[in-house]
Amino acid sequence: MSQNPRSAQRWAALVVGTTMLIFFIGLLVAGRSVWQYPDRPHRPDDRRTVSVVIARGMSSGTIARILADKDLLDHPSWFRWYANERGDAQRIRAGKYTLSASMTPRQLLATLLAGAPEEEVALTIPEGKNLLEVAALIEEAGISSRAEMEKAMRDPQLLMQLAVPGETAEGYLFPDTYQFKPGTPAAKVLGRLVKRSREVYAALKAEHAAGVAALAKTYGFDDAQIVIMASLVEKETGRGEERPRIAGVFLNRLRLPTFKPHLLQTDPTIIYGCTVPREKSTACQSFAGRIRRIHLDDPDNPYNTYTHEGLPPGPICNPGRAALQAVMAAEQNQYLYFVSKNDGTHYFSKTRAEHEAAVDKYQRGHGGT
Repeated sequence: MSQNPRSAQRWAALVVGTTMLIFFIGLLVAGRSVWQYPDRPHRPDDRRTVSVVIARGMSSGTIARILADKDLLDHPSWFRWYANERGDAQRIRAGKYTLSASMTPRQLLATLLAGAPEEEVALTIPEGKNLLEVAALIEEAGISSRAEMEKAMRDPQLLMQLAVPGETAEGYLFPDTYQFKPGTPAAKVLGRLVKRSREVYAALKAEHAAGVAALAKTYGFDDAQIVIMASLVEKETGRGEERPRIAGVFLNRLRLPTFKPHLLQTDPTIIYGCTVPREKSTACQSFAGRIRRIHLDDPDNPYNTYTHEGLPPGPICNPGRAALQAVMAAEQNQYLYFVSKNDGTHYFSKTRAEHEAAVDKYQRGHGGT
């Protein structure tokens, strides 16, 4: 029995119509999914965070695959299309990101466009370090190169802008803990250290106004000379209770008429003059870490306080708050000498004979300060 041609046509039309309806419904569902994709998180209830590194020059397709591999999104091709369609694919910024699994594709793209927060590193400068040592610490922290830092610390124009006296920034690289971004320009790093030095010094000067005025009246000290004296105190002892006493000894050596010539006679100044300045005396060129008679007698080392009266031409390290305060509030005493007791403390003497006896006792003829 043959099929009715009209029935066959109607059946074919029904099949075609149904197929087309299903197709259009599928397109509608797919279109709706694509349309809603940017605002649909892959895992809305997942609160974990994932670290993702985006390298410079990565394509949007590669980035989408990385995000998918980290289980931060599905349909990486859709994410690529979304970024390209918006014209943002080439604007994604390199960096290390911390992304949440509950973020939508729109939020993920916005975060990648905003850029990763630049990580800061901590820089701790201990008291008593000289400028070469500070530059090395800055390089070790990954902030700026040692060469660039040393160049900045000796740059006359930059020092003038920062109102730093002297030929280097020595004495004004304040010991503290700082936060810097890796790659910070040397001039900017130097500016921060000097600014902190100014802040601390100003606060101490206000607190010890009478002491600062007395230093100006009796010794003719200005702020720069107080910093120089503080650097000597810093290098002579790490004991807080001794700093004001040692400051008093140095001031006595400059003032008392019974102590002539007015030589401060402190070893760290010789070491500084033989290591940090670019131009060094002939004797200093043979310095190998240990002070010898040739260095003690050296008149060509301007930092040699055994041959030059008064303060050295500049600070010999970067003093901290306690050393600065010790000079502003120095102990009033009659001591003129001190020698290490080899336990971190010193024995103080008022006369040369007493000092020589202490040297024999504590140093066994090796000499003292």
